[in-house]
Parts: sequence; structure tokens; C-alpha cells
Amino acid sequence: MNSWPHLGSESATRIHRGCRLGVFGGTFDPVHIGYLIVAEEAYAHLSLDWVLFVPAHISPLKQGEGTFFTAAERWQMVELAIADNPHFAASRIELDREGPSYTIDTLRTLRSLLAPSALYFIMGADALHSLRAWRQPEEILKLARLVAISRPGHTPDLEALDRDIPGLAEATHIIETLMIGISSTDIRRRLRCGLPIKYQVPASVEAFIYGCHSMRKLGLPARRPGLCV
Repeated sequence: MNSWPHLGSESATRIHRGCRLGVFGGTFDPVHIGYLIVAEEAYAHLSLDWVLFVPAHISPLKQGEGTFFTAAERWQMVELAIADNPHFAASRIELDREGPSYTIDTLRTLRSLLAPSALYFIMGADALHSLRAWRQPEEILKLARLVAISRPGHTPDLEALDRDIPGLAEATHIIETLMIGISSTDIRRRLRCGLPIKYQVPASVEAFIYGCHSMRKLGLPARRPGLCV
């Protein structure tokens, strides 16, 4: 077993240098089964050794918005969600880093620590349209291939995007996956309304949510149906 203390988790200690690594970032506020399906699809399509979940401390494009769940709660939910998958791991490198969580910094760190034989950054296809607003997008393309998860019938226009960021089309792998009508935004809405989230998040995550500090702080019960329209 290797030891990578900077990755900040027990699950990540199993990752070996020179592996085929997929990096899946996001706020995971909360993590849900859609994320897990996407990660598994990337693992299978790209013959990855590992998919590394990296919860963000502060999303650079959402500064000032805050999160529904605390950083500690989001981390615990990710660990619970991936616990039964032997090729999923999680890292605290963004949660433990002060300030906004820039993808370029994370990829550089992982390149340095793990020297992966192949490095992929997994993202929703819609995020490709905002890539110009990310820090050093051209450098991101040099460090990793992008894996854009596309809904059926919604393949992004890589040729148009390539005119804005040259090299993007060549560096992007499109995976068309299932139509998954689940989002963290909608789960948070359902929680505020007392609507069920069963089957939208892993059972362990559901149990954690209803007992966590953020729910108690807001005075939200497990179920309060009929109060939202």
C-alpha cells in the first residue's frame, strides 16, 4: 500500500503511481447516485484504474454562494457514497487548501504525487461552455484529457468550442450516458420542502443527511410533504 498523505484520505492510499486516473471534482452538495453512475461510466469506458472524487472547498465560479452542507458533511457523504466501490477513492486536497478550488492546482498536485500514466478530468458536458472562465484552461488541457459526460442527444459542439480554446476538441473525450434527472440543487429543494430523497442518494448518505447538523440547524424534519409547490 502506498502512502500519499497530501491526498488526505485512507481510500486514496490505495492508489498507485503510474495508474490510469480519473479525477471527478465538484461541490457534491450533496453527492447523489447520478455522480456515482457518471464515475462508473468513465471508469468503464476509459479503462481507468481509479476514479478519485475531489470535493471542492470553494467553487471559483460560485464564490459567495456558500453551500447547504458544511465541508465536513460533504466530505463524509462522499466517503459514505463510495465506500462499497473498490475502484473509487476520495481526496481532501481541495477541502484542505485555503481559498477557491482551482482545477489547475489540483491536477498539478496529482501529476506530481502520482505520476499517472493517463490523467482524465471528468466533468459534465455543459461545463465545457464555461471552461474559458476557469483558471488557465489551456494549461488544464496540457495536464489532463477532459471527459465530458453528455446526455443522450445533447453532444457539445467541440468544433465551436475549439475556436475559443484551441486544442480543446483533441483533448476531450465525450461519453454519452444515461439521462439522469437528479441534481444536487433539486435534492436541496426537496429537503427544504420535506419531500423524500430516497433512491436519489445512497441509503447511507440519506441516513447521514437526516441526522446531520445542517438539517438540525435549519429545523428541517425528515419528511414534511405538501408544503412546496
